[in-house]
Parts: sequence; structure tokens; C-alpha cells
Amino acid sequence: MRRIVALFTVVGALALSACTPAAEPSPATSASSTVAAVAPTETATPEPEPSATASEDSTLSYIATARGTKVTVLKKPDGAKKTVVKAADVLTVPDRTPLTFLVKQIQGSWLEVHLPIRPNGSTGWVSADDVSLAATHMSIEIDMEAYELIVWDGEDEVLTTEIGLGTDELPTPGGVYYVRELLQPPDPDGLYGPYAYGLSGYSPVLDEFAGGDAVIGLHGTNDPDSFAKSISHGCIRVPNDVITEMVEEIGIPLGAPVHIDEA
Repeated sequence: MRRIVALFTVVGALALSACTPAAEPSPATSASSTVAAVAPTETATPEPEPSATASEDSTLSYIATARGTKVTVLKKPDGAKKTVVKAADVLTVPDRTPLTFLVKQIQGSWLEVHLPIRPNGSTGWVSADDVSLAATHMSIEIDMEAYELIVWDGEDEVLTTEIGLGTDELPTPGGVYYVRELLQPPDPDGLYGPYAYGLSGYSPVLDEFAGGDAVIGLHGTNDPDSFAKSISHGCIRVPNDVITEMVEEIGIPLGAPVHIDEA
């Protein structure tokens, strides 16, 4: 059954990491470029475990969504050192996309979450009062050595596809990330294809791209010869029909974990 996705058309810039060879044109960065932020898929919310880990079910991940447009993050529970993560700083369309985090562990009223900030792998603690919790069995696995992407629903492998990755000089970074946003580029036949997931990670070698931070994306492409190759500037390319299936049929939610295995 085809999953209906709600779309919000807004004015904004699609500024993922440099995902195309330098000889190709850069993504549009004009304020007149139209980007659609796709509403997140709703997920059931089981009662969270008040233990050191989010759940005894290894396939279940918790997703924390900020109740506002920013959240205070502490270095440790009840600690003095803190930072503020703002939607405006980490999202392409902050007024249309919720600020989400992948939960690493739960300790009482505190949640350790993965953060969509530099350096890659950053975590911090947020108060449970500042977020709402959802849960998902969905996850994405990237096998860089095999140039393969797998979508999991619990222990069920629901999709497997060949992918394109970053070059040796501009690599795709390994690690644990999550889906921070889902965008619909203005041209489905363009550089990013019909959809683009922005991940919580950043290029390890580029500070910025196209006027924005060098965010790692997972998206379609107008280059069908991209796959099984190290060809991008760090992003993960998938066939357009596959990214469409991931969005419209499978419905991967914001906050879903993305495990990128080192090659």
C-alpha cells in the first residue's frame, strides 16, 4: 500500500555536503530555490526503560523530539557545562522540521542523545521534560566495503541496494548517525534526485559547502553510473526509485539510526 507523505513547500536552500564531482554544477543555493520539508512518519511510543540502555530489545531505538525549536544539552546529567542546540543552526527548513535526536541511553529523567553537531560522534544529556519520546524498529546500515545499503525493520531486511560513496580524499565518515531531516529537492531529475535525507554527520574534511555546513546526505542522483564507486564528496547516493521507496513505501522516520560501517 502506497504511503501518503505530507509535504510542506517552503523557500530555503538545500545545502548538503558536496555530493557531486567538482566538474558538475553545485546545488542551488539561491533564496528563490524551493525545497519541500517532508513531515516525519509517526511511530508508536512504548514506555521507555528507566535503565542505562534505552531498551533490552537491541532492534528498538528511541527518538527524542524537542518540544520547541531549541534544547539545552548538558555534558553530564545535572552538570554545569551546557550548550544549546537550535533548530535554526542544524536544519535546512527549521520552521517546518522538528528537532530530533537519537537516544543513546536513558537514566531516570535524563536522556543521553546523539547530537547533529561537530565533531561527529558528539553526544550530550537532555532533560526528559524538554522532549517527547517515540520509538522505531527501523534502521539503516551502510556497508562501505560492499557499497551496500540495507534498511532493517527489526531483524527483517526490507530493502537492499547498491550505493555510491565519497572518494578517498573526500570520504564518507563511518560511525553512528541518524536521520535529522527529509527534503524534497525542487527538481526530481536533478543532482539530489526526488528526495534527500540529511544525516546528523558532517564531512570530515570539508568545513562548508554551497554556503552551508558540509552535512552528509543520503539522496537520489541524476548519475546512474554512481553506484559501486567512490565518486561523491562524502554523501551517499542511491537510485532514485530506491530513495522514493524508502520515503513513500517504507517511511523511515526522523531520528532513525544510520550505522555507517568503516570500509
